[in-house]
Amino acid sequence: MANVLKQFFTKKIGYLDFDHTSSEEAMNEEYNSLIKIIFLEAGSEITVDFNTYQLKQPALFFVNIGQWYKLSGTGTLLYYNRDFYCIQIHDKEVACDGILYNNVYDIPVVHLDEEAAAITRRTLSEIKKEATQDDSGMEEMLRILLKQIIIRSTRIWKKVHEPGDKNEPQDMEFIRKFSQLVEAHYTQHHNVADYAAMLNITPKALGKRISKHSTISPNDIIKNRIILEAKRLLIHTDLTVKEIGYKLGYDDPAYFVRLFTNQTDTSPLLFRKQSATGEKVQ
Repeated sequence: MANVLKQFFTKKIGYLDFDHTSSEEAMNEEYNSLIKIIFLEAGSEITVDFNTYQLKQPALFFVNIGQWYKLSGTGTLLYYNRDFYCIQIHDKEVACDGILYNNVYDIPVVHLDEEAAAITRRTLSEIKKEATQDDSGMEEMLRILLKQIIIRSTRIWKKVHEPGDKNEPQDMEFIRKFSQLVEAHYTQHHNVADYAAMLNITPKALGKRISKHSTISPNDIIKNRIILEAKRLLIHTDLTVKEIGYKLGYDDPAYFVRLFTNQTDTSPLLFRKQSATGEKVQ
């Protein structure tokens, strides 16, 4: 099992190869503060924020800072910090907060056909080889190879998830912007009207634009993000339900409990208890 980290002042990039006997290493807490691309071979299994994927073909998963995941299988964890890739101005779609890491569908996976999987394996091999070089151009070459993976993956994701229509680029950029705003403000702003104001449109217009490409409403997207963070905090911290409510912007603990219960059909305390006893939680 290879685990290599390269550091250029504050910039970090590294990789970890793992198999079924060592995949637990890919879930180490040291990766929580890093952006991750996880390549998994067919037959592997991964859970990302309570959604489980059993892979019949190779796939790439894009896991952001603080996002919870659990995996078992064979593959490579590629990890880096924002300074390494995001310090420069990149094309919006392939930036570290681009489509793969921040989309209204909450889909962090790109399934790979035989050709795409072979290209991905080859690019990962080039990254591993480059990481052994003692050369002044190594940092930039690693960044170029990383960007290749992100660009190819973005193209595949868009073919699967974006409808073909002449307004598609503008629509998808709008949806991406809305997703970014929700990610940045969900602990302070809970209402559709707040985000519509940020986008300089009416709440009704926001709903119409989102509904063109999503089966859930803007309000549900906002609430889903809040509930997802609540679930993470319930499982992965010792914060009380009241403290979690405050952290998510709710001064009234009873209101937060009602919201969580309405969205999940279970109370926060029961959700925490079920996860602690190994019961399946959604």
